[in-house]
Amino acid sequence: MNNLAYLREEKENLEVSYSIAQIWEAIPKAISKLEWEIKETDETTHHIRVKTKGAFLSYPSLMNIDLSVLTEKTTRMSIAAETPVTTITAMIDVGRTRDRIDQFVITLAKLMGG
Repeated sequence: MNNLAYLREEKENLEVSYSIAQIWEAIPKAISKLEWEIKETDETTHHIRVKTKGAFLSYPSLMNIDLSVLTEKTTRMSIAAETPVTTITAMIDVGRTRDRIDQFVITLAKLMGG
């Protein structure tokens, strides 16, 4: 990436009323529906690293999704995303990282019946 100025980062922490197993099973389906790419998974730690699609004048984001058990039927989902931004794309790319997190959460909610 030429002229890389910085990484634009966004984070989201959610508590969802589903078991960790249900969420873990649904995440790859949501990623597939969005046509994003799973770069790595760790079933032991419930960690998934995802690469989103890029767009015109926008680089793809890398998204880390981590799950942890709060109760038997409640899961904490932490999402951290970062998008490389150049001096050329900085103005155009405002909010894109947040939009990608929101797209993922909405797609996952629809799959979970929410």
